[in-house]
Amino acid sequence: MDSSTVRIILLIIHFLFLIYAFTVVVSYIFLAVISAIETSEYLKRNSFVNYSEILSSTVSPSISIIAPAYNESLNIIENVRSLLSSHYVNYDVIIVNDGSKDDSLEKLIEAYDLIEINYLINNQVKTKPLRRGVFKSTNPAFEKLIVVDKQNGGKADALNCGLNISKSDYVACIDVDCLLLEDALQKMIKPFLEVTDIKVIASGGVIRIANSCIIKEGKLMDVNLPSKFIEIAQILEYLRSFLLGRMAWSRLNGLLVISGAFGVFDKKIALEVGGYNTNTVGEDMEIIVRMRRYMEEKEEKYKVAYIPDPLCWTEAPDNYKILISQRNRWTRGTIEVLKLHRKIGFNPKYKLLGMLSYPYWFFYERLAPIIEVIGILYFLILIALQNVKWDYAFAFFLMAYLFSVTFTIIAIFSEELSFHQYKKKGTGFRLILVTLLEPFLLHPFILYAAIRGNIDYYFNKKLKWGEMTRKGLSKTETNK
Repeated sequence: MDSSTVRIILLIIHFLFLIYAFTVVVSYIFLAVISAIETSEYLKRNSFVNYSEILSSTVSPSISIIAPAYNESLNIIENVRSLLSSHYVNYDVIIVNDGSKDDSLEKLIEAYDLIEINYLINNQVKTKPLRRGVFKSTNPAFEKLIVVDKQNGGKADALNCGLNISKSDYVACIDVDCLLLEDALQKMIKPFLEVTDIKVIASGGVIRIANSCIIKEGKLMDVNLPSKFIEIAQILEYLRSFLLGRMAWSRLNGLLVISGAFGVFDKKIALEVGGYNTNTVGEDMEIIVRMRRYMEEKEEKYKVAYIPDPLCWTEAPDNYKILISQRNRWTRGTIEVLKLHRKIGFNPKYKLLGMLSYPYWFFYERLAPIIEVIGILYFLILIALQNVKWDYAFAFFLMAYLFSVTFTIIAIFSEELSFHQYKKKGTGFRLILVTLLEPFLLHPFILYAAIRGNIDYYFNKKLKWGEMTRKGLSKTETNK
């Protein structure tokens, strides 16, 4: 191969990388602008809403909170107390004890005066069989609580069991160790009530990180910024993802995922599509894609709504080992869902879902870590061949770094101008400092986890959820 041919090949590769980088930047800017418009309109639209009308109305739609629990003995009592503290009227709480090996069930029985009852279960979705049965409380104060003890089948199977148990119109699927604010249900149900010509099939909300926050008796008392870099960096990730990403996709009606930590679904539609898929680790994304695909094929107008209010708080990984395991699982889940529903990709029949949402997730979520690693290897080859134009390379890396920092700062300002959860002195400075360091100290681990996720998907089929050890949110911890 002569030198002119090599130069042409290198130019083509340069051009492809440049086009990809350019489209990433343009798409991020586009989503940020759309998100800002949507958030602003949401705040104006809801500034005078009297949520007490939804709260006190006897005709408010019924909601079942479904919370799978597996070996949650350490914090199960506090977590259930939090779920029972909602101000909504017409709801119940279904705790699905998914074959726990600890004393979770015994603690629940003792704390909430539970007794086993005969309960008619509508087995519309196949699940693992019950173990000890269904329990309710003899104490009227806990009349909204239902506890189901079943054989272990995984989170998706436990959620399907909750769908079978529920007699409500809507279900709120939540991780049992998450903290749900008292007004979360009335805010999440509002989109289902206000849209008349378009059927809302699901609504999702912003998930915030509760590490170092003060929580007492299942209630969020004070919001603190964590002391660890890895925890603060994840806060920035969540701000970018939820405030500058999903808000925009909600406005475009192209949302493909609602966080498994908290989402509300039309139970009828969820059952019609067969409930949660037990053969994927990305069950939260998969059920949304399947529900959307179902509505598209029925040619019915529908919407997946999104609420920017910080309604649900969860514990984030506080060390790199657990973080890598979590992101590995997210990567495998994304690959599984996109492969499972590849029929909709680039298919005009599915309109925006097939022609915009799916391609975006395929190119900028599924392929992004692979393309980044290829770019790094290509750069190393150019160094070995002494064919690097260092002024061009430096300018490219600097622009990428500055864009990343600027985008994160925009997310911080969006949070400050809208919901302003981090009010304490010095918080802004610490967030900016972590913003400057995040591309160097966190992103390499995220990239490594994504690549491991790709490798494990193809070569380690037995791997499922992986490790996700939690310390619990019931403790109180002051910000140092």
